[in-house]
Amino acid sequence: MSKRVLYLVDASIYIFRAWFSLPDTLQNSAGEPVNAVYGYANFLCQLVEHTDPEYIVVAFDESLQTSFRNRIYPAYKANRESAPAELKNQFSLCRQLTETLGITTFSSKKYEADDLIGTVAQRMRRNNFSMVYVTADKDISQLMRKGDTFWNFAKDERYAYKDCQNVFGVKPEQMSDFLALCGDSVDNIPGVPGIGVKTAINLLQRHGSLEGIYDRIESIPGSQLRGAKRLHALLVKHRDQAFMSRELATIVGNAPLQANLQRLRYTGTTSSRVNRYCNRHGLGERLRERLLSLAEG
Repeated sequence: MSKRVLYLVDASIYIFRAWFSLPDTLQNSAGEPVNAVYGYANFLCQLVEHTDPEYIVVAFDESLQTSFRNRIYPAYKANRESAPAELKNQFSLCRQLTETLGITTFSSKKYEADDLIGTVAQRMRRNNFSMVYVTADKDISQLMRKGDTFWNFAKDERYAYKDCQNVFGVKPEQMSDFLALCGDSVDNIPGVPGIGVKTAINLLQRHGSLEGIYDRIESIPGSQLRGAKRLHALLVKHRDQAFMSRELATIVGNAPLQANLQRLRYTGTTSSRVNRYCNRHGLGERLRERLLSLAEG
C-alpha cells in the first residue's frame, strides 16, 4: 500500500521573505502595505499549482517570547525584535488568505510552528503518511524519516532523509544534539561556548549523540581532536547548559491540536470566497486574479 503525502508548510519563512523582497508601495485601498500578502499569496498559489495536494496544512508562529521554551530559558529568542505593526497585520491577512484557499492552519501562543508541524507529522505518520516539509529551516530536518522530503521551495531544493547529513552536516536524529553543542544565534540558544559547527559535527560523528559524548567525556583529552584538552574543559563546565540547549532545540510532538484526516484535506476555494476576502481587505485586482486562478467557480 503506497503512502499518502502530507505537505507541512512553515508560513513565517515565506511571509518574511515576501516582506523583505517586495516594496511596501504595494498597498490596499486604505493605503496599508500588503507586500507580504502579495508575495506569500504567490508562493502559496505556486505550491498548490505545483503539487495539487490532497492533504496540506500551514503552521503560523505567534509564540515569540511566549513559548514554553521561555520558561526553560527566559532569554530564548530575546534577541529578536517584535514584528512592526504593519507586518503583524499582514500575518493575520496571510492566515485568512490561507484558509480562504481551503487550507487548514494552526498556531499557538505556547507552541511554535515547528512544534505544530512536528505534532501533525507524528500523528499522521501512524496513518501511513509520508511528509513533505516546505521550509528553509534546517531545524525541521530533525523530523525527517525515511520516505520524507525536505523542500526548500524558494530554491527548489529537495532533500530525502539520506541527503540530510551531506546538506546539514548531521543526521536528522542528531540535529538537536548538534544545536545543543554549537548553539543557534537566530533563536538565542547558547549551546557550549567555544564549540563551533565543525567541532560539533566532529564530536557527533565520533560519539553519535550528546549522551555518547558525555558517557565518554574522559576519552576526549587524549583524542586527536584539535584543542582536545580545552574542548574537554568546555564540555565539563557547560554540561547542564548543553542539555538545556538540546531541550530548547528539540521539536515536540505533543501540542494539543485537532488534527485529523478531514481537517488536513485540501478543499480548494471558490470565486465567491476569494472575492469576499479581497473586498473585505481592500485588495487589488492583481492579487484577486492570482487567487481566482485557484478558484473552482
